[in-house]
Order: sequence, then structure tokens, then C-alpha cells
Amino acid sequence: MVSLNRAVLSDQVKEILLKRILDGEYSPGDRLVEMHIAQEFEISQAPVREALRELEALGFVESEPYRGTRVRAVTKSELTEIYPVRAALEEVAARAAAVHLAGNVEALEAELEAMHAAAEKGDLYEEVQHDVKFHRLIVEASGNRVLQDMWRSLRIEARTLISVLKAHIGGYELAELHRPVLEALAEGDAEKAGSLLRNHVEYFGELIMKGDSA
Repeated sequence: MVSLNRAVLSDQVKEILLKRILDGEYSPGDRLVEMHIAQEFEISQAPVREALRELEALGFVESEPYRGTRVRAVTKSELTEIYPVRAALEEVAARAAAVHLAGNVEALEAELEAMHAAAEKGDLYEEVQHDVKFHRLIVEASGNRVLQDMWRSLRIEARTLISVLKAHIGGYELAELHRPVLEALAEGDAEKAGSLLRNHVEYFGELIMKGDSA
């Protein structure tokens, strides 16, 4: 029970620190001191340590002996190189999902509606969570465990947050980019769904390049 509470607490700390990094409150090179963070949140250092380890695994911070943990700069190439791989995986997933879902896309519709609701509130972080869940549902519906493991290894949620910020895309537009994929899956058109989802992911990668150079 204690370990479960600690895990939940570390997730909360991780989300707060990640938001600060994405918002620019913490800049590349800034040191994140475990003890100071624990004192700020009035918690022990253990969940903070776990949160920092997770952020390091995601590539947002880096730790060095005797130098502590610092915010790491995420390069454009790190963001863009993931998209060709993700596009290929999700194309395969969508083709299989179209067959397995058999037109039952209620869960996907709910996520699209949630994206719009978050966009209306101007809550980017909530919208991205529903965005990622939309894609995760398709990947899971593929029934391909190897594909699912590979997709999860890409650390989609954290990278999507950064990508949305760099792409300078509006909340409504972000949500609507998913509608053609949803409609193809509702029709049970495997080829169309796969092609659309691949184009969707690749287009988003292109937006990052344009947005970052704008």
C-alpha cells in the first residue's frame, strides 16, 4: 500500500516538473535538486528521486556523478526522427484495428470529444492526454503485442507534449486532425484508415519542422 502511494506521488511530481520544463520555467542546464523539490512539496525525497529517474528515462533531464540532475535540451532531430517510425507502426495498427473494431468506435469518439472540450478550456496538457489515448486505443485494438511494445517504447505522451508546443498548432485544429482517421475506422476501411493515420503522423512531424523554424 505504501509503495502504491509512493508511485502515485512520484507520478504527480513528474507531471509538475515536466510541465515546468515545457513551460520554460526550468531552462536547459538548470539544476533540479532533489532535496529542494522535496521541501517545496513537503514530501520525502524518495518520490522525487523516482520522478527524476523517469524524466531522465524520457530524456528531459540528465544526471552526472557529483554534478546532480540538470534539465536537458531536447533537439529538433530527437523529435522529428521518431515520426517515421511512429507513422509506420500506427499504419499497421490502424489496418488491423479497422478489422477488429468492426465499426465500433465509441471509445475513439469519446476521446475526440474530450480533445475538443479541453481545447475549449485552453488546456493543452489535458488535450494531449486524450490525443495520446486516441492513438493508444488504435494501437491496442490492433491486437499486436509486439507492435504495442514498440509503440510504448517511443514515449509518445511526453514527446507529443513537446511536439505540440513546437508545432504552434491550435487546440481545435489538433483535435480535427483525428476526425478522418476516426471516420475511416468507423467505416471499417482498413486500407484507408492505415493510410490516413500514417499521413496524420507524418504531417505532424512536418508541422514541427515548420513551427520550429518559424
